[in-house]
Amino acid sequence: MPVTVNKDLCIGCGACLASCPVEALELDENGLAECNEDVCIDCGACVADCPVQAISQE
Repeated sequence: MPVTVNKDLCIGCGACLASCPVEALELDENGLAECNEDVCIDCGACVADCPVQAISQE
């Protein structure tokens, strides 16, 4: 299952985008991270690199 971004916690820093090996994350129109579920390989790199723990794996 792809990762989930908590938009209430996300600060739009882009750390997750930089850590994703398949470029599954991007910033939405509000500057907050969102995951493309069709591309995400559920590796957890973005979860580990998020400085505010806004991304989780379920």
